[in-house]
Amino acid sequence: MSSTDTPILRATGLAAGYGGRDVVHGIDLELTHGAPPVGIIGSSGAGKSTIVRALVGLVKPTQGHVTWSGRTVTRVGLRDKKAFRAQVRRVAQEGIADVDPRSTVDRVLGKALTEARRAGTPNGSTVTELLADVALEGRFAPRQVGTLAGGEKQRVALALALATRPAALLLDEPLTAVDPAMRGEVVRRLGEATAAQGTAVLLVTHDLELVERLCPTVHVLADGTFVASGPLSAVLADAEHPAVRGLAEAAPQAAQRFR
Repeated sequence: MSSTDTPILRATGLAAGYGGRDVVHGIDLELTHGAPPVGIIGSSGAGKSTIVRALVGLVKPTQGHVTWSGRTVTRVGLRDKKAFRAQVRRVAQEGIADVDPRSTVDRVLGKALTEARRAGTPNGSTVTELLADVALEGRFAPRQVGTLAGGEKQRVALALALATRPAALLLDEPLTAVDPAMRGEVVRRLGEATAAQGTAVLLVTHDLELVERLCPTVHVLADGTFVASGPLSAVLADAEHPAVRGLAEAAPQAAQRFR
């Protein structure tokens, strides 16, 4: 296997949880440079976010392991943690909660672009182009972050993650506050941007429409493990597990189109 084929992130037999109780178990997952996006779908509380948190080292596995380019994520040394955080970007539902609300969008994105250049991973994009990648117009650049609506903040968070030209992008319910009519366009542009960069993408969501638009392969999470995997249309057509049937019943119009 060449270095370019080595998964950026790999979970093998992953089990993880909180306070001694495993929320997920037996999780095998790979994210590889240039590979198509992968989706994880499941009901609220199924453990989707726990998998993402384990992938970035915020939750320590109780069994199995998670590796970043072959190195155990929870053992990444201080010297390499900055590189890890630049290469593996997590965008959660809360968006950019840790950014000063008085900062302008162009300042926030501009700083990220500058830091990427200094780190030797120049994005090559301008602030306006980053905004376009998440379906925001250039007029948002001078806006203060605190004046943005929830969906706009979520899209700026995506643009901020793209600014570092990450090797892997982990999206945990990234568009919950975005107008449903806009989600298709946002995910289309995001898909084009990540494909152009060769960024590996993991999309964690309960939104069937979103995962169908972006991910050729999906895993259904239920009872703490993957109970079905494959193209969404095939998974829904062979809905033997109650959790798969539940997802289809919760979004009947979407499920009917994807079958």
